[in-house]
This record gives sequence, structure tokens and C-alpha cells, in this order.
Amino acid sequence: MRIVIAEDQGIVRQGLSALIREQPDMEVVGEAQDGWQAVALAKELKPDAVVMDISMPNLNGVDATRRILAENPNIKVVALSMHPDRHYVTEILKAGALAYVLKSYFVDELVKALHAAAAGEHYLSPQITDVLVDQIVNKPSANAQNGLNRLTDRQRQVLQLTAEGLSTKQIALRLCISSKTADANRREIMNQLGIFNIAELTKYAIREGLTSAEF
Repeated sequence: MRIVIAEDQGIVRQGLSALIREQPDMEVVGEAQDGWQAVALAKELKPDAVVMDISMPNLNGVDATRRILAENPNIKVVALSMHPDRHYVTEILKAGALAYVLKSYFVDELVKALHAAAAGEHYLSPQITDVLVDQIVNKPSANAQNGLNRLTDRQRQVLQLTAEGLSTKQIALRLCISSKTADANRREIMNQLGIFNIAELTKYAIREGLTSAEF
């Protein structure tokens, strides 16, 4: 099994790589430090699987997963996170990941998750089961749509980069758009979400799992 690792923390990435290389049927063919690199490597290398950290700068793991699977739906994505929160779990699974492994368990469970994903099966860390049961039992009504789902891909990117502290000009440069377009996207995000200051936008993005307080 050919695997790409997407993890922004170097020490964790090295540990994952060492663990995978110990497996006789697995090899690490690429390593990415953020979501954009993961998308590029998946397109270039066409691996069998991607181990995807959810909280990464520039492009988070959820949106990176969507982009990867849109181009190659045969790639198996195993999500990796320190967060058992409902938003993180449901968003990455809806994006197409087959497995969700908590970092507190990954030494014991990552290999199991990769084998399950390779067989087209789902795999979740035990703690995640309770999260999903709660989601089913307390499922919101169809009218209670998550505001994040109403945003376009570009708006989600602008929201993430805004929450990570980039200015309008920096966002424009990062996304190869004009400052006017970046500013218009941010205004539209505020109107869609009913949030009209950067601090609250940042809190919202972190709460919804679009980015992390680490950045």
C-alpha cells in the first residue's frame, strides 16, 4: 500500500512515517506539511491512501480531502486528529474519509485503520462511536443547516485564512485572486454567517473545525 502522510507537525509526521515503514505491506511515498501539499502530492503520486491530519494551515484536512477525492475517488483517506468533537468527525466523514483515528490512539490503531480503509471499510477510534451515536440521537432538523455548509469552497478558504491571521492582501496572494475579490468574499462570509468582526469569525472557524487555535 502506497501512502502519503499529511501532517503539519514534523515530529508527528516522522513518527507516523517510521510506524508505517515497519509494516511489510506499506510504504510512505510522500509527506505533506499542509492541505495544499497533500492535494498536489495525491495528484502527482496517486497513492493508495492518504493519512490526513484535520487541523493544518492554509488548507485544512476536510477541504483537502474533498479536493483529493474529487480528482481521484479511489484514494482512501484516513483522518487523524486530536479532536473527538462532533464537528470534526462528521465533516471529515462527509468529505469522504473512511477512517478517523485519534492521535492519542494512533500508534495502536493507525495500521488497523489503513487496512480497513484499503478494504473499503470504515474504521473509527472507540471514543468516536459515542460522538456519532450522540449525533444520530440528537440530529438537528433538516431546516437547521450548518452555516458553514452554505459557504462556497473559496469562501471556506478565505474564512480559514482569515481565522489564521492573514490580512486581505495576504489572502489574495495566497489564493491568487485580487484583494478586491478577497475582501468581497470576506464580506459575503460575514453576511452569510451573521458575524461581523474578525475575532468572532475566528472563534466560529475554530469551533466548526475549519482551523485550529494552534495557528
